[in-house]
Amino acid sequence: QVQLVESGGGSVQAGGSQRLSCTASGRTLSTLSKYTMGWFRQAPGKEREFVAAASRRGVTTDYSDSVKGRFTISRDNAKNTVYLQMDSLKPEDTAVYYCAVLVSGYVSRRASDYDYWGQGTQVTVSS
Repeated sequence: QVQLVESGGGSVQAGGSQRLSCTASGRTLSTLSKYTMGWFRQAPGKEREFVAAASRRGVTTDYSDSVKGRFTISRDNAKNTVYLQMDSLKPEDTAVYYCAVLVSGYVSRRASDYDYWGQGTQVTVSS
């Protein structure tokens, strides 16, 4: 099994910044460098949506249009950790943020492609 634990959520004012972390562990994980890592979010009453993803070594990244230029995904494979730096936050960024592992290694925006998920961390942006 793979366990993913997100941290760094909380409340912030619009225009502010926040950094989320997601640390992976588990016997079958071996090393995070083999897998694509993604961030998704889900606001109340809405479907889970793609935010960002990074390929195995972080060479390839992808962002949703709504966060491109404001959010940055990065990873430290030695620490089995992926980060999401969020700048210029807007109230519409308010959601529960989830990290996920895609074992196959390709970069995808589809939640159904991801194999393991964290429990999520709440981010609230006030105007």
